[in-house]
Amino acid sequence: MKRIFLILIFAILAVDAIAGFGESKKCQKCHPIIYDEFYASSHRKSSIYTDPIHKAVWDKHPLKKQEKYTCAVCHTPTDKELLQKLKEGKPALPQPNDAQLEEGISCVSCHTIESIEVHAKANKNIMSTKPKTLFSAREGHENEKDVKLKVTSSFFGMFTQKSGSPYHTIDYTNKGFYNGDMCMGCHSHKENAHKFEVCTTQVAETNSTKGNCISCHMPSVQGTMNTIHKTEKHIYHGFTGASNSPKLLASYVKIAFTQNAKGFEVDIKNEATHPLFLHPLRVAQLQVTIETKDKNIILKPTTFKRVIGTNNKASMPWLADSIVSDTQIKGNENRKVAFDYKLQKGDKVEVKMGFYLLSESASKKLGLDSNKELSKFVLLKKEIFTVE
Repeated sequence: MKRIFLILIFAILAVDAIAGFGESKKCQKCHPIIYDEFYASSHRKSSIYTDPIHKAVWDKHPLKKQEKYTCAVCHTPTDKELLQKLKEGKPALPQPNDAQLEEGISCVSCHTIESIEVHAKANKNIMSTKPKTLFSAREGHENEKDVKLKVTSSFFGMFTQKSGSPYHTIDYTNKGFYNGDMCMGCHSHKENAHKFEVCTTQVAETNSTKGNCISCHMPSVQGTMNTIHKTEKHIYHGFTGASNSPKLLASYVKIAFTQNAKGFEVDIKNEATHPLFLHPLRVAQLQVTIETKDKNIILKPTTFKRVIGTNNKASMPWLADSIVSDTQIKGNENRKVAFDYKLQKGDKVEVKMGFYLLSESASKKLGLDSNKELSKFVLLKKEIFTVE
């Protein structure tokens, strides 16, 4: 009797969910921890109404005057009406609707990616058309598909165990959700009208075996994955990166210190499978402070960035046709930075590795230089070495 009652309750919940399937708020009922992580993520806040940098770039983009918000394909796939207008060649500008204001990229947007179609300009997500079926990854269940809610009982109904979901069917067989390929529809590369790649992950250029998109940016953390089947850990859905939880990526940055006859060297090891930062607006920076007996000496910081532009000058992404300079630390690279400063016994060398979301010049050009949150130095890792 208890088992029948539980099944009826879940059936009622499932009927209630049909009308709103696709809204991430519905996912919160079974995945409260994951939903809270998603809510703070750059995926949810990906539209011009929730991402000030994206809005500033879009406001200057020539496609705005043409009323073609083609960014929607990756930035707001939840806005189906806008995508349909783009497909039909109609004026398509983002409006302050629920999709744009609440979740540019929803849970369903990612969990229905069936495969990736590779193109020179940008890859394309091929979405599943199977009703109410979501792809997911779960160790030990890689060969299971069409997984539905299942309730088993023991000891005459005194104990019950649930698996699956009353809201949707689960498919665990999609390899892209294990190796990170499902991220490559939007995060592989972007080519502008000049056939120049303004951003690229460059994963193929490295030899690192540290992990993939999912294992690095969605690590396993404490907390149950849902309320139906309790687990000790779940896959983090805040999507670690420059905009959210960057310190979770600090484990991929190693800092070493070596003295020599001329001064000392700081060795930075990037164990990620791609350059330390991919976005051309990001600037990584090494800051070194020496604490002596009577004062602190701040050495000139070292920056690492990839500058794109035209005629050997930095420019907006849609105008760029070449790399002006590239000092960004590549994937699996050891970068040595030498300092011509002789240390004394007892000196302490404080080394900070971090980044700025925007370079100073880009900040001014985009009119965001007054935004303190976007112009602050974000610390990734700090080490202190004592001279013996």
